[in-house]
Amino acid sequence: MVTKTQKAPTRSRNRQKGPQDEPPVSTLATLSDQAYRKVLAGLFDRTVPAGAFVSQKTLIDLLDVPLQPLRDALRVLEAEGIVTIHPRSGIQFLQPDMQFVHNTYQFRSLIERAAARRFAETADDAVIAQLIDAHNDLLSRLGEGNANDPDMLAEVGLLDQDFHAKLNANLNNPLLQTASRRLQNYVRLIQLDRRITRPYAMRTLREHLDILEACAERNADAAEQALVGHFQAALGRMMGGF
Repeated sequence: MVTKTQKAPTRSRNRQKGPQDEPPVSTLATLSDQAYRKVLAGLFDRTVPAGAFVSQKTLIDLLDVPLQPLRDALRVLEAEGIVTIHPRSGIQFLQPDMQFVHNTYQFRSLIERAAARRFAETADDAVIAQLIDAHNDLLSRLGEGNANDPDMLAEVGLLDQDFHAKLNANLNNPLLQTASRRLQNYVRLIQLDRRITRPYAMRTLREHLDILEACAERNADAAEQALVGHFQAALGRMMGGF
């Protein structure tokens, strides 16, 4: 009981936050995941240029992300090689060079050679047929449409991602799928400075079809060989930008 000679306790405006004030761990994880995706999206849409050196404050303003989730996202991106964090200085974003491009395609080849073989041996007929149809449809439209229709070329990029994602998912190996997603981010980063034209896109789709047709015939050796040829050609196309 509070007597007349006692003062009732008042809340301090500057009281320290206790555990009850902190957002739930699940919420923090969700915000961090969102920040991770926003940083990558900002990189891929050139809001943050590849090779840029920026402060955390600049990223917060550019990407509209809270500080703590941003810090969590940057630590993950540093582990993935996308950024380098310089304490009390700023964040350096990766600028791909020739060695980075070579290493990326070498690593992809190691993973996806096995993926192509497994896809040829075990993938569902309907999945293979759907991918073949999607590639043939887009090839036909590329041959008939505007030489450099940006929407159609963007569709090529999405189909490319879907094709390689399905190859790798068929391995049913979470560790390899995580590595594959990281490599796909590297490829998108490399392609930022490459002009994707209709002939370039059509060659890519035909190379995919070589792999898929071998898979439809359940010829694992031919699928692997076609995959190797695809990556060798893609590496040559990417190296041409240096």
